Parts: sequence; structure tokens; C-alpha cells
Amino acid sequence: MQLSTRCDFMTMRPCRWRLLEYLMKSRSYPKIRLHPPENSHYQRTSSCLLNTIFLAGWLAAFASNALAQDFGVSNTTVRIGGVMALEGPLSGLGQNMKIGIDAAIKGAAIQGRTIEFAVLNDSYNPPDTIEATHKLLGDGVFAMVGNVGTPTAQVALPILAEQKIPAVGFFSGANLLRPGVGAIINFRPSYSQEIAAVIEAALRAGVKPNQICAFVQNDSYGMAGVTGIIMTLGNQPGAAEIITKLEQIRTTPDESPERNNVGPVGVYPRNTVLVRDGYKSLKQWEKTTGERCRLVVTVGTYEPIAQFMAYARKLKREPWIISAVSLTGAESLQEQFRKYDIREDIIMTQVVPALDSPLPIVESARKALGSRLGYIPLEGYIVGKMFLTILDKAGNAPTRERFIEAARGRKFDLGGLTLDFTNDNQGSDFVLLTLLQGDDFKVIEPNYVEKLFTQ
Repeated sequence: MQLSTRCDFMTMRPCRWRLLEYLMKSRSYPKIRLHPPENSHYQRTSSCLLNTIFLAGWLAAFASNALAQDFGVSNTTVRIGGVMALEGPLSGLGQNMKIGIDAAIKGAAIQGRTIEFAVLNDSYNPPDTIEATHKLLGDGVFAMVGNVGTPTAQVALPILAEQKIPAVGFFSGANLLRPGVGAIINFRPSYSQEIAAVIEAALRAGVKPNQICAFVQNDSYGMAGVTGIIMTLGNQPGAAEIITKLEQIRTTPDESPERNNVGPVGVYPRNTVLVRDGYKSLKQWEKTTGERCRLVVTVGTYEPIAQFMAYARKLKREPWIISAVSLTGAESLQEQFRKYDIREDIIMTQVVPALDSPLPIVESARKALGSRLGYIPLEGYIVGKMFLTILDKAGNAPTRERFIEAARGRKFDLGGLTLDFTNDNQGSDFVLLTLLQGDDFKVIEPNYVEKLFTQ
């Protein structure tokens, strides 16, 4: 509707009612009927004052509502976005994360507003991430929630930071989100914390620093894992030479440079299953040092990691104890293991409570997810509930700034799971150790990991 008519500057009566008609049709105001006053005599001065006050009030309301709309908030909904791998070889990660978030927000109403979750696929490909992120921002979202992956987060975060859009509960433990640039709220602990839980148990069992090796994805995700190894070995006696090699690998420039045959690390290219060169790199390290790899820390995605494990275990009969971080995806990894008949001695860290935990948040997830309950869907569910909790604390007129302020410096009890943002932007430090036994990952204590190295 075009807003154009002749107006009397002093009375503004034609403008006033056309302006109101325009506002009502172009924004989400309650449906009320407008009745212009009947023609009558107004004193010129009082009419001017009345109309000025009236127009100013409606313009303020219009500006306030327009701002909320731009932020993905209306009187009835809050619209959030997510970019994740819903198609391609890593679709298991994105689909399971989405399943969990969807279950958490289903039927929820915060301050009278329901939640809309718009998700776009990027197939774990950073250029597609950039395109999808711009599209969601163009459509208008309040926050980005549950994005999957480190290399994809690496390209999305600068875009979100520039527009001051919260990045909430991203499925990545990389340090680039801790604290990172922009309005970032993490649920999960870092990869460094996951890796430390395994390496520290190995060291207590007598494993030497030069017997700790890694097989990782050749990008920012894999290098986040190498960073975790460096941080864990930092003060270990006799680790200086190893750390120098690891730093050389980690700091090699470019996105996917040649990192094999440098130190105790083998790499594979992202979105491939080309694992043999990485395996050969570890064998070269064993030959050079005269020490065998006793622990191989893996940081990658489920299909190439499973192929590496099958190649090393089944074909080459390597006695290595192998670990994987949570982002590898327990459910998808188990499917791969069944193909290769891998059934034991794979350690996997998780960042959520055990699936049979009596915590109310897990019981709620079990009820909402049913047979779809797994470690990644549970993380998605927790992230969704975390978002709802913080949004509620942001009040009945939420803005992005109020949302971030509602989380900073506070603790939340999320159904028995404590989230603590008093010192940083990461809510949880919880790491759970599990071990592949048969077809399932079973919860174990750290001392059980030590036993694996002394058998």
C-alpha cells in the first residue's frame, strides 16, 4: 500500500488515519477496527498538539515492532536458524542434531511466542555454509542454533559476528568458539577436554608422550584435535620434541596442506575416505622413533574414521588402542563398525550424560525422542532446551543483546544438568568415557582406560 495523500500540517487528520491503516496492514498488530472521528470543529492549537502526540506514539510503536521483526521476533513467534549437513556422507550428524533440537522446541511457548526452526543443508562444505548463512539472515532469524562442524563454523562465525547474531550451541569443540569472535554461547566442552580425558588416563598407565599418535581430518577440525594433544602434553617430561613436531603440523599454513610424514600425526582430506596415506604417516613415525603408537587419538567424521580403524585393525592387525571424539558421531560410527565387524577396544568420549541416566533432562529427552534417542540427538535436545531457558530469561521483549546478557555470568539448572557461564561462554565441562563392547558403547570409568594399556 502506498502512503501518499494530501495532509494539513496542523491537523494531520487525513495523514493520521492513512498512516494507521498502513501500519496495520504492514506489521503484525492485533486486529482492531479503526474509526476516524466524525467531522467536527477543533481548535487549531489543541488539535496540532493532540495529533503530534498521537503520531509520535504510533511511530514509536511502529519502530519498536519493526526492530523486533528484523530480529526474527514477532508477537507470536521467535524464528531461529541452523546450517548443518542434512545430505551427503555426513548427513547422520546434521540429521541427528536437528532431530534433537526439533524435539526440544516442539510445542514450547516462551513469553507467549512459539519457536520456528529454519534449517538449511550445507553438506559439511564451507562455501555452501556461507551461502546458507546469508540466506537465513536475509530471511530474518533471531539466532543461529546447533550448526554442525568446525570448518563450517569457521566461515559462519565472522558473518554472524558482523551482524551481531548469537551463535548458540554449535556442534563443535574447537577453540575458535572459545571464546571466539561474536556473540557465542557454547553448551559442549572443548575437544581439548575430551582428548585430555583419554590421554591423561594413558599417561597414568605408563604410556610415553612419543607413543601417543593421532589420525585427524586435514583442516581446522583436525587441527583443533592436535591443539588438544599439545595442551595435554604441555608439562609432561620428555614431551618437548613431540610438542615441537605437533606445533609444526598444527601451524602449517593453508586450508589443507601436506601434513603427513612430519610427526606422530596422519591426516586425510575432508569429505573423503582417503585414509591410507595417514596410516603410512603413523608407521613412518614408528620407524623413525623406534617406538610404536600405543594410543591413536582420532579427530574426524564417522566414515573415514571407521575406514581407518578397519584398515589398521582388520587388515594390518595393529595393536593400537584407538579413541574418537564425540563429534565423530556414535550412532553413525556404530553402523560403520557393523560393516567392518569392529566390536571392541574403541574409546569414545561423549559430552552428554549416559543415555540411561536418571537425570530429568535425559528422562525428558527419552520421552520426546523415543527410539531416536542417541548421543547426538540428546545433545541437540539439550541445546534446544538451553536456548529456550535463556530466551525466557531475556524477558517478554527479547533482543539479541538481552539474550546474550541473560546467559553471561549465570548458572542454569537444565533438568539436573548444570550449565555454568560465570567464567566463560561454555556451559558444560562434562566428559563421559565410553568403550565399544560388542555393538554398543558402554560407559566406563577412567581407571578402566588405564587397564586397557596394561593388559
